Amino acid sequence: MTQEELAFEAQIDLTYVGGIERGRRNPSLLVMARIARALSVPITKLFVES
Repeated sequence: MTQEELAFEAQIDLTYVGGIERGRRNPSLLVMARIARALSVPITKLFVES
């Protein structure tokens, strides 16, 4: 999934997604939930290092 696709599916701005990926933005819990839903994973999966 591209950043653009994720941003669209999660209904957040593309530049915000890029900022999160680079560690320059700290997403709120609501944004994390949107990202998890867009990725079809439980939100807890976003907090676990693989």
